[in-house]
Amino acid sequence: MNAYRKSLDLIFNLSGRETDLRHDLRLERVSAALALFDNPQHRFCVCHVAGTNGKGSTAAMIHAVLSAQGHRVGLYTSPHLEAFTERIRVGRRPIPQAAVTSLVREVAEKTRQASIALTFFEFVTVMAFLHFARQEVDAAVVEVGLGGRLDATNVVRPSVCVVTTISRDHERFLGTRIGDIAREKGGIIKTGVPVVFGALPPAAKRMLHRIAREREAPIREWRKDFSVVLRLPDRFDYHGREWRLEGLRLGLRGEYQRHNAGVALAALEILNAVLPVSAKAVRRGLASVRWPGRFELLPGIPPVLLDGAHNPGGVETLVDEVRGLFGDRKVRLLFASMGDKGWRSMLRALCAVSREVVLTRNPSPRGAAPEALRAAVPRGLPVTVTEDPAEAIARLMKDRRRHDDPILVAGSLYLVGAVRAVVLRRRRDQAAATVTRDNASAAGRGPRR
Repeated sequence: MNAYRKSLDLIFNLSGRETDLRHDLRLERVSAALALFDNPQHRFCVCHVAGTNGKGSTAAMIHAVLSAQGHRVGLYTSPHLEAFTERIRVGRRPIPQAAVTSLVREVAEKTRQASIALTFFEFVTVMAFLHFARQEVDAAVVEVGLGGRLDATNVVRPSVCVVTTISRDHERFLGTRIGDIAREKGGIIKTGVPVVFGALPPAAKRMLHRIAREREAPIREWRKDFSVVLRLPDRFDYHGREWRLEGLRLGLRGEYQRHNAGVALAALEILNAVLPVSAKAVRRGLASVRWPGRFELLPGIPPVLLDGAHNPGGVETLVDEVRGLFGDRKVRLLFASMGDKGWRSMLRALCAVSREVVLTRNPSPRGAAPEALRAAVPRGLPVTVTEDPAEAIARLMKDRRRHDDPILVAGSLYLVGAVRAVVLRRRRDQAAATVTRDNASAAGRGPRR
């Protein structure tokens, strides 16, 4: 086993502590660990992004625009789709495996000597901030992992805070009422630091406005201080306090992503005072942004749509987008979920746009059993269970009975990560087979006279 793999085994084994420590969420552990390294999180400008849905996409857009201007910018997100190194980036480059190995060894040694026990996410957060500081980034765009108030990332001193959306998710830790969830997300709001709010339900808006007022944090609010105007098929206009940008193009598919772009641009307007960006950089950054696994269409026969929607709010948005993309055509749904998610309501919504359902097991210890999911599928809709996600997507793609019907993979980012590589590999194999077949056909015809 190589050093990188041993390093990943070490930090992933910390997940065994998550159950115990998450009931005792606090910032003291990660703060103490960062202090061992002279608080690297304070050595660069930070944009801190929270929210139930859209926070990863919004963070990626902010990062892309700042990078397009030439700023040296880190991006910290979770979870990863296919490779751990995706979580920590500087510019377009994921953290090198050698840097992961070195940082794991260093953080593990220092925290062991100081008797500081970290969870997996706390440990990786320390690694990310150390990497950014040592790479001398100008700024870092930091996505909250869970909630906000007691999330390990909430040790930063941001230049701007962002709350994208609020809906029910992680209810075991954040509460079941929208106001309670908003209180936890709003915990990232800092005294005097500007905060951007996306589209929010009334209870969430009341709570977040109260927190912002108490902390004298200037507010920029969706539809009050900034908005977007959709220009079909793939353009939009942005109207903010300072910026008015027309005919913007976004590298991400979906109407909801253009709304996320509005939130990102509102944050960039604020950051412009310390990290200036030109209109040209805004256009180039938004057009070039990539965020795999979020309403990502992999064309071909059959077309495969990947989306990491993993809570009822995200799935409602996804269903609307699927109807907009495919019209009346029904999809073949491949679904898996974490056991602690609202999978019943997610499945009900997704089944409305599905002609058949294949249930599989999420590649995570917290994954729901596929047979348990079966009970949520409406009667009369064909449903099968295939335990292995790779086998499930391969069968759907090989099915000749409905080979043209689109496939939708949804319910979990872990599921999307498990099948995305399989789909791309099959696409490459199909392309190679087509080239070989064409070459053989040309050779069989012989030279022209």
